[in-house]
Amino acid sequence: MTEYLTAFRLARGPAAAFVAMGAVWGAFMAVMPDIKGALGADDARFGQLLIWGSVAAIAMMNLAPRIGSPLGRAALPLFTALMGAALALQGGADSMAGFALALMAMGASTGALDVFMNARVGALEAAHGRPLMNLTHALYSLGFAAAAVLTGWARAAGWGAGAILLTTALGVLALAIASHERDGGIEGLGGAGAGKRAAPGRVAWLGGALVLIGLMAENAVEAWSALFIERDLGGATGAGSLGPALLGATMGLGRLAGQGLAQRLGDHRLLVGGLGLAVAGIALVIAAPGPLAACAGFGVLGLGGSVVVPTAMTLVGRLSAQEARSAAIARATVVGYVGYFLGPPLMGLVASAAGLRAAFGLIALILLAGLVVRAALGRQGA
Repeated sequence: MTEYLTAFRLARGPAAAFVAMGAVWGAFMAVMPDIKGALGADDARFGQLLIWGSVAAIAMMNLAPRIGSPLGRAALPLFTALMGAALALQGGADSMAGFALALMAMGASTGALDVFMNARVGALEAAHGRPLMNLTHALYSLGFAAAAVLTGWARAAGWGAGAILLTTALGVLALAIASHERDGGIEGLGGAGAGKRAAPGRVAWLGGALVLIGLMAENAVEAWSALFIERDLGGATGAGSLGPALLGATMGLGRLAGQGLAQRLGDHRLLVGGLGLAVAGIALVIAAPGPLAACAGFGVLGLGGSVVVPTAMTLVGRLSAQEARSAAIARATVVGYVGYFLGPPLMGLVASAAGLRAAFGLIALILLAGLVVRAALGRQGA
């Protein structure tokens, strides 16, 4: 316990931002059935709307390395606050155009914040000589789970999407203040400096591909699990929130355990076991006859998939030259988070053509492809 408290103290600033991002997307994903119903969009149309958030996020992630260093210690609190403000706008959207614009604001702020958070944690790991990535990513998952559970209760009690998202946004603004650090600058992110030129391209791209696979599975399931439980499996209103809540909770617990497992098994064996367990969880979801069985599958998926992203990020930092570390982590983040934002619309397109069970099957194939990428990354560290 002392080790975790020490790690939290060292990573306090980015930890607050990770919790805030979890709360934003946990609440948003859990009210997805209400938003989709209010807009009157079918699966294909809703998936197309989600693409706008992806476009904004990817564009901003590519710009983030250029603005991160100049912003310095203001980067984390500023973009955490912008993310909360965008969530509040989402709660007031009453048309497809308004939804798309608010989602673009959420995607842009989240995309930049992801780059800043991971680069800052990588710098702190190097400065203090101890792993912090699993802890901070666990806090994202636990924040996501808590927001999803509270949202489910609020929906069952009759709260509307606007009230839920506005309340969450106020909490996020408080976390933005907590993310401020006196020495919170991020070195080696932007411009044409030596760090960027020296970045180990192959390691960053392979690590980014693993992050992409992990986040594509995670966010696609987060976005569509509530609909799957309530619509396809006949769950009651509010029951669908258990899907993303269980996924977030088990991912948080899995990441908290990830540091010890990595020391015992090694990073590469941990990745193999995590990917295999995640595939097993997806298989349970595909075969689920009812909501409880699906929730069990989401829980297994969360335990397995929890270690993929933080372990890949740790490997990128470890295999990169010191002067290139922040730039390499930023590059892997940009590559990886394409999956975070493209997963939900991709699932929407597949679901429209063949149903959500088939869409979950596609995610299983993507996770299996992660084993091939892990083997290639392993050869880089040999």
